[in-house]
Amino acid sequence: MTSHPLLQAIIPLVADLARELPATERYRRLLEALRVLLPCDAAALLRLEDGWLVPLAVDGLSGDTLGRRFRVEEHPRFAALLEAEGPLRFPPDSTLPDPYDGLVESHRGHLPVHDCVGCAVRFDHKPWGLLTLDDLAPERFSSLDLAVLQSFGSLAAATVSVAARIEQLHSRAEHESLRAEGYRLAATPRSRSLIGRSPSMRQLQKEIELVAASELPVLIQGETGVGKELVAEALHARSARASRPMISLNCAALPDTLVESELFGHVKGAFTGAIGERPGKFELADGGTLFLDEVGELALNVQAKLLRVLQSGQLQRLGSDREHRVDVRLIAASNRNLADEVREGRLRADFYHRLSVYPLHVPPLRERGRDVLLLGGFFLEENRSRLGLGGLRLDAGAQQALLAHGWPGNVRELEHLLGRSVLKALGRQPNRPRILSLTAEDLDLPKTRTEPAVPPAEGHAPVTTAQNVSLREAVAQLERRLVTDTLARHGFNRAAAARALGLDRANLARLAKRLGVAELPGNARGTGQRGASRSSAPQRSSR
Repeated sequence: MTSHPLLQAIIPLVADLARELPATERYRRLLEALRVLLPCDAAALLRLEDGWLVPLAVDGLSGDTLGRRFRVEEHPRFAALLEAEGPLRFPPDSTLPDPYDGLVESHRGHLPVHDCVGCAVRFDHKPWGLLTLDDLAPERFSSLDLAVLQSFGSLAAATVSVAARIEQLHSRAEHESLRAEGYRLAATPRSRSLIGRSPSMRQLQKEIELVAASELPVLIQGETGVGKELVAEALHARSARASRPMISLNCAALPDTLVESELFGHVKGAFTGAIGERPGKFELADGGTLFLDEVGELALNVQAKLLRVLQSGQLQRLGSDREHRVDVRLIAASNRNLADEVREGRLRADFYHRLSVYPLHVPPLRERGRDVLLLGGFFLEENRSRLGLGGLRLDAGAQQALLAHGWPGNVRELEHLLGRSVLKALGRQPNRPRILSLTAEDLDLPKTRTEPAVPPAEGHAPVTTAQNVSLREAVAQLERRLVTDTLARHGFNRAAAARALGLDRANLARLAKRLGVAELPGNARGTGQRGASRSSAPQRSSR
């Protein structure tokens, strides 16, 4: 005797309830069984978090969907499903925009979804999220399918409950305060968080969970644009100091004369312009976390004073001899290799060892595989909401272009690229479309993962590749040539050159000084003049 199809689909899932499985695998199996029971083009399970619906598992939707965040108030279909008592089917001719229009993988182009059903998944009698089914063909679903979906929704709630209970047990075993931390984060959600499912990002997230609950100083290292500040925020949010402030300071954005005042504070009359008493970042972060970004830019004398505060917990405001005691957890970040900076004498060894008690490396985007699509989905949804579009998607060619690119600017480059590409693609449309598809041509990226060639400027030899030249020396040659050429191209206007290089002015000044091109005069034009300036008395660099 043949079992009922519903029982055939449900029995394996019921058996899974007694097994210890990762939550993502439970959700994947849930959607797989649902599509066998109710054949359709796409299914999704979304979790409700602070007014946003976050996809936890999708089947049949574009790979970037997992990176998207759907604001409920902007999607009336989602809002209706969350408010309904049971499953809900939208008429094929419904005028309500469908969030999945253009995201269904089984169709080339951006044919809108024609039939859509869904139901709220409830946990502890409250809406936990949504289960949705979509099909490109009209009249795909029937009243019988709604009854089946209702039964499946109950099983989804049980699956969610089991996954949540297991997660709670693990959390309690690791740190009893994580549960309270979850409520705190729910009350003050961050606009952005770490997104990624690649092995390197999973490892990073595991290390964040491990070290966050400790009081150890953490040094976050990684290339520019990888999201080091998000890592710092995640560490603070998961720490016992989460209810206290996290104070940030970009050490590269301030001249050396102001860094001490920013860190330690000052009293009235401590220097010209100090018209009142002012606490520094350390005092503002008392009881919480201090995040020092680009910490490798600090001058040696500032490093020594900072080291004293880290060791004793005591500081003096500039111009004062009174001691202030602070309790601060330090998180530092740098895009430089600080061990190399110690060897070069630009960073104190004792300061470095104090910072790097627990080092974390944030992987560059080029090493994160398909994470680029998840991040792309997140940024596309931000742009869709900001521009008021009904749908914003990447076609297959655009997805391949994103996966093939080398991303020298990392996540920041991806964010800016997509924002720029959406505007360009929108501007080429004769009429404002409801669903906008980005193509590889819109992205305008190289077709293969190669670094762009930098041709030598006139008067410059190409970077040497002799066997006796180290990688560091070759990189320094390339940096020196790029900085020199950019300065020359902008008439040695440091502000304009810094903008062209994507640096702030203070960073450019330090980089130029380190590379030996800081003494170029503001009126030099030819190679001979530059050479003369190096051989004569040093010139003051303009600021």
